[in-house]
Amino acid sequence: MRIVVIALAAAVIGAIVGILGYVWVVGGDGAASEPISAPTLDVNAVPTLNPTEGVAAVTQVAELSAQVASLQATNEALVTAQAEMPTEEIQPTAVPTEEAAVMTEEAAAEADSDTAGRQLYRIDPANSTVTFMLQEDLRGVRTDVIGTTTEVAGDVILDFDSPVASQIGTIRINARTLATDNEFRNRALRAEILRSSQDEYEFVEFTPTAIEGLPDQITVGETYDFNIIGDLTILGQTKEVTFSTQASLSDTQITGTATTNVIYGDWGISIPNVPQVANVTEDVTLTLDFVALQVEE
Repeated sequence: MRIVVIALAAAVIGAIVGILGYVWVVGGDGAASEPISAPTLDVNAVPTLNPTEGVAAVTQVAELSAQVASLQATNEALVTAQAEMPTEEIQPTAVPTEEAAVMTEEAAAEADSDTAGRQLYRIDPANSTVTFMLQEDLRGVRTDVIGTTTEVAGDVILDFDSPVASQIGTIRINARTLATDNEFRNRALRAEILRSSQDEYEFVEFTPTAIEGLPDQITVGETYDFNIIGDLTILGQTKEVTFSTQASLSDTQITGTATTNVIYGDWGISIPNVPQVANVTEDVTLTLDFVALQVEE
């Protein structure tokens, strides 16, 4: 009997060692297969607005048109008044309506040249971080599990004339480079949980489909809260999520944080049973702390 027990124990230990060895080898070293990049946006390609955004844009254009019409009417009134004055009192200050309108438009364009139009910004991996956080019981102690990577890329276009027409391109993250404070956990992430050691699952992508809560005007130095809705793809599965975002603009960059909570099982992700680990939470907090630098044309 003692021999049987020893044999069974040896078999169990051997199986565990084999599994751990498999995870260690298959998990790899976490090196990225290529430098991080994402699909780029074209600053000259104006997107088609959804109905809500379209109404806002039309309203903004109508307001601007009303202002121009008011200026033209005022100018015409001045010209008429001067025309009715006695000849000797007429001062050579009247300007033909069309010429005045052109001058007004040129002056406005010159005044707004620093902020008008669409500007492209690109996420800087050197100053950006993607983080996931969940909890588990590790050796009986409730523990925060935090994984991070700086391998993130994506484009942002700010439209200063019509903020609702601003765009956010696909955000790409290299899941293979996510790292926690435990190397075996890292290898388990790559080998079995996210399977990012496989080339087809190396990258996680978030493709925005809508931005809600953008302001009517964008001012340098102001902080804005808004939501980014889009499709998050992990392990080839795509689900819609919403990131609560806070961002601010300086002269040459956008700085912000975007956060969402997800249930990892929705993407077919499962956590394998590991000795000394129990009660892993089903929900995960995903956070992107980013700096996007202005791209010079």
